[in-house]
Amino acid sequence: MKGFPDLPPIWFAGFCGAAWLLGTYMPLVTAFGPLFWGLGIVGILAGLGLILWSALWFWRKKTTIEPHHAPSALITEGPYRYTRNPIYLGLVAMLVGYVLWLGVLSPVLLPGLFISVLTLRFIAPEEERLIEAFGLEARRYLQQTRRWL
Repeated sequence: MKGFPDLPPIWFAGFCGAAWLLGTYMPLVTAFGPLFWGLGIVGILAGLGLILWSALWFWRKKTTIEPHHAPSALITEGPYRYTRNPIYLGLVAMLVGYVLWLGVLSPVLLPGLFISVLTLRFIAPEEERLIEAFGLEARRYLQQTRRWL
């Protein structure tokens, strides 16, 4: 994948595109109605809020938010008290919200696949970098705080 911008938002956009394609060209069950549209919008807004809250902590700690770079601070405050990956959780919430908003059953498995991609491509290597950079403090944080929820 040389030259591919390997970043979570790019993967998120790709999964949203796949959800749209499945919903448009392979709709299994349609017309979930206003309840699902409302839940979808709530999921999208909640995910966006969680991402913004999390990004604020990167800014406060003056460390990189880019997943392939070495961190200069271990963030354990804010949303990081409850989950080790609030930005990724926010992206998953937004994808779930989008799938609900589409009102079609066919893309329902995409959020689970997206979680797998995030875990393999980003989370596991990031956790290794945290241990390299912060040692026992990082190990303790990783043991005490859930990866997702």
